[in-house]
Amino acid sequence: MKAFRLDELEAERAANEGAYLQFLREQNMSVGLYALDAGDQDPQKPHNQDEVYFVVSGRAAITVGLETTQVARGSVIYVPAGVAHKFHHITEDLRVLVVFSPPES
Repeated sequence: MKAFRLDELEAERAANEGAYLQFLREQNMSVGLYALDAGDQDPQKPHNQDEVYFVVSGRAAITVGLETTQVARGSVIYVPAGVAHKFHHITEDLRVLVVFSPPES
């Protein structure tokens, strides 16, 4: 078993001064913590893996392909591999768990 605490992951991510911290990598998936502060621009480009986002905290909009929706704590978003997507209009610091399958390269 592997267990993680969000507060410890956030501290590690912040100490590394990056928006993304991969904290689990297995044969069929990887999991990370993604952070964007209010007003930030999301620099993401489409990935070669399917993704699931789980919003831990914050408020924003996300556009996936041609669809846009508002997200907040508790939102779950699926993004198919290769589809353009970005968080935007981030009004509260956003913290998101990201699951890639297969693992992010």
